[in-house]
Amino acid sequence: MWDSTAYTMILKNVTLYRPLMVSVLTTVVGTAVGLFLTTLGAYVIIQKDLPGRKIFTNFILFTMLFSGGLIPTYLNIKNLGLMNNLIAVIVPCSLSAYNIILMKSFFETIPHTLYEAAALDGCTPIDTFWKIVLPLSKPTLASIGLFIAVGLWNEYMHFILYITNPNWKNFQVKVRDLILNDGISGNAATLTMSQEMLKSAVVIVVVFPFLIIYPFIQKYFTKGVTIGAVKG
Repeated sequence: MWDSTAYTMILKNVTLYRPLMVSVLTTVVGTAVGLFLTTLGAYVIIQKDLPGRKIFTNFILFTMLFSGGLIPTYLNIKNLGLMNNLIAVIVPCSLSAYNIILMKSFFETIPHTLYEAAALDGCTPIDTFWKIVLPLSKPTLASIGLFIAVGLWNEYMHFILYITNPNWKNFQVKVRDLILNDGISGNAATLTMSQEMLKSAVVIVVVFPFLIIYPFIQKYFTKGVTIGAVKG
């Protein structure tokens, strides 16, 4: 029998509205920034006449194997004055070396004759990027965009480390705090509701946006991952 009590309690909790908006803002802006930087970075490193192209590519690959470490990264964010600033969450979480390499691999599957034809028609590299490369990249853009969006929507650690202002906590952090502090289930209306039922409802609410979005981009997602994996 369907019981919507747990969902009603979560959705009627006014303390979750602002964190929800923070999560939506972070996800939308971060996905846009991530796609822009990823596609632009991948397009730059496939230019055969770029000086030091292999060096730049190897630097990107190096970051996939080694990172700066938690403490140096934290100190860097603090010294840049980005504490309690959503930029400290959006930029690190939206840009990934893996996504750049995946996009680069797809760009390299585009026939080189298209680039040559565009150049003969008077297109600059930027014109070629906007008018030819991006329209052909919809499957890969969909798959990478989904990767970035899911990561940002579910982000927890960066908000714990860099966001100390409770007004800028995201939905996931706030929901966890409410459950741990019994802030949702600790009222008379939910005394008969099991904690497990409430936690299950929270999980459904958290993943629900992508349950709605995924069916519409599934075909692009599958095709994008397959094409990007053809050539490394």
